[in-house]
Amino acid sequence: MDLDTLTDEVLAQCDLLGGISEEPGRLTRTFLRPPAKVVQNHLAEWMTAAGLHVRIDSVGNVIGRAESPISRPGVFVVGSHVDTVPDAGKYDGILGVLLGIATAKALRGRRFTHALDVVAFSEEEGVRFRTPYIGSRAVCGTLSAELLARRDADGLTVSDAIRAFGLGLDSVQAAAYPPGTVVGYFEAHIEQGPVLEARGLSLGVVPAIMGQTRAWVRFVGQAGHAGTQPMDIRKDALAAAAEFITTVERMGQSTAGLRATVGSLTVSPNATNVVAGEVRLSLDVRHAGDTVRRQAVEQLFAKAHAIGSGRGIRVEIEPGLEQSAVACDSVLLSRLADVLRSEGHSPEWVVSGAGHDAVIMADIAPVAMLFLRSPGGISHHPDESVRREDVRVALGVMVRFVANEVGVA
Repeated sequence: MDLDTLTDEVLAQCDLLGGISEEPGRLTRTFLRPPAKVVQNHLAEWMTAAGLHVRIDSVGNVIGRAESPISRPGVFVVGSHVDTVPDAGKYDGILGVLLGIATAKALRGRRFTHALDVVAFSEEEGVRFRTPYIGSRAVCGTLSAELLARRDADGLTVSDAIRAFGLGLDSVQAAAYPPGTVVGYFEAHIEQGPVLEARGLSLGVVPAIMGQTRAWVRFVGQAGHAGTQPMDIRKDALAAAAEFITTVERMGQSTAGLRATVGSLTVSPNATNVVAGEVRLSLDVRHAGDTVRRQAVEQLFAKAHAIGSGRGIRVEIEPGLEQSAVACDSVLLSRLADVLRSEGHSPEWVVSGAGHDAVIMADIAPVAMLFLRSPGGISHHPDESVRREDVRVALGVMVRFVANEVGVA
C-alpha cells in the first residue's frame, strides 16, 4: 500500500477515534473507562489488518507484534498513548499509535531481524488517578503497589479499575518486558507547541524531554460572611492562593527555559458571598535541567509557606509526580537524522516540554522521538490539528527508520 493511501487511512482513523468519548459533545477518554474498550477493539482490528499478532495486557495496553523469522533476540517498540485530557484534541498520542500501525502495514511481508511491537498505551495523561504513565510503567515493570492503590474521584483504586474492566490484576507483573528484551523505543507525536510552525518545518527530532514536578498545594483559612467579616481579620484562602499563583507565573517568566503552571483550582465553599475557607491547586514545574527545576520548586514551596504564615493560613503540600529530564539516545537520534536527510529534510532539534511515554521507556531501552508540526501550536484542545502533508512525510520517515532498526531484509 502506498504512503498516500496509508496517510489517508491514518487520518480517517483519527477522525473515527476522535468521536469515541465518555462525555457527550467533547473528547474525553480516560484510563479504563468504557470508551477504552471500543478503542481497543478498533485498534485490534487495524493491527490485525497490518499483519500484527494482537494481545491486550493486564492494564489495557494493546500490543501488536510482527515476529522475526530469523529469531534474533530483542524487540523494537513503536508506541504512544490512547487516553486524553478532558475536552481534548484528536491527535495527541493516538496519531503516533496509528502511524506505528501504518508503518507495520507498509513493512508487512518483509523479513525482520528483530521483532517489532506497536504499543497503544492505555494511560499516559494522568487524568483519572492524578498520576501519569500507567501504561508504560506496566511494560517497564515499575507499576508499584502504591500506584495500584491510588484512588480516583469515585474512590476506586487502580486495582479496582483493572478488575472492573475485566483484566487480570494477578498478571500485572507479567505485562513487563523481560530485562534486556527491548532494543529500542520510538515515538512519533505532535509537537504540541509552536516551534516547528514558526520555523516552517514539518518535522523535528527530540534530543531531550524536560524533567517535571507535579504537586498539590492546599491553603486552609477560615470561611466567613463576605459582608460582615472585616478585611483586616480575614483568613482568605483564595486571596492567598491568588498571591501564590502570581508568584508561580513570575518565576516562570524570570527563569530561562522554565515552565511553571497552576492549571487546576478547587475553592471551598465556592459561594459568591463567602470568604473562601480552603483552596486546593495544582502546581506543574518543568525544565530541561533538573537542578534548575528542583531549585524553582523549593523556592515556590517556601513562598507558599511564607504567604500562608503572613496571612494566618495553613499550607499543606502533597507531592505528585517527580520525573527527571530524559535525554534521547544519541545513536538512535543520529540514525533518525540520517533518515530525515535522506528524505530531503534538514533535522530540526526541538526539546520537548511535554512528558511522553518515552520518558518511562528510557528506563529499559534507548529511545528516540519525532515531532510533527502542530498548527497554531495548539494541543490539549478541540482545535488541535495536523497537516496531511506532515503526516505523510512523517510516515515515510518512520517506515525507513523502523525498517533500519528492525533489520528488514
